[in-house]
Amino acid sequence: MRDVQSEPANHKVSVDKVGVREVKYPIVVKDKAKKEQHTVADINMYVDLPHRFRGTHMSRFIEVLNKHRGQMSMQHMESLLCEIKSVLDAKSAHIRIAFPYFIEKSAPVSGAKSLTEYRCQFIAKHEKELDFTLEVTVPVTNLCPCSKEISEHSSHNQRGSVTVQLKFKDFIWIEDVITLVESVASCEVYSLLKREDEKYVTERAYARPMFAEDVVRDLAQKLEADPNITWYTVASENYESIHNHNAYAFIEKKLPR
Repeated sequence: MRDVQSEPANHKVSVDKVGVREVKYPIVVKDKAKKEQHTVADINMYVDLPHRFRGTHMSRFIEVLNKHRGQMSMQHMESLLCEIKSVLDAKSAHIRIAFPYFIEKSAPVSGAKSLTEYRCQFIAKHEKELDFTLEVTVPVTNLCPCSKEISEHSSHNQRGSVTVQLKFKDFIWIEDVITLVESVASCEVYSLLKREDEKYVTERAYARPMFAEDVVRDLAQKLEADPNITWYTVASENYESIHNHNAYAFIEKKLPR
């Protein structure tokens, strides 16, 4: 049959990225407690397209994905991207895998167990070598230090999220990133709380007031002290309870020139 995609393009313009987006796909990722976790991802995959080709072969992305779906770990990203480059005759390949990751947590006083969702992404590209970034978004509670200081009886707090992007030398567990983020917030977020747990988390947040700025600074200091981390971004966003806007802070590690 006629291979239209491989025919010459009508104009000599190369395309930086061409591929498929929002592919919903079941994958298996590494789980620190249970070895493996099955989840469903939204996947984007691209390659560069030289001007000599009219289009790429979209079906080949899905064929490669199907071969690797049970091996969606950081260690397997290089082989997956290299295969995409090979089958599509490309110089560069890109993939973004966004998925929910669940951890069973025990409430702080009652011990009641429930699953908490964390949003994760594997962001990778391969040209001459692998460039891999892990992104984890962690829900947190933060209590306003200013409100606590000026109020006689209470202080406003809000649920927020902290998003961390990391590049590193050796493997790192998603669970360890989550634990690190939760350690710098006013309090963790739990899916299930009994009354005694609600009392605990309310009082704990009151005892640990944190601005969005405090969170990113504390977390950046911890990441700077880790020799395994080569680059990071840290973003903290509080969904304000008394304002019609959110509070936001961001830090990026500057790469050496």
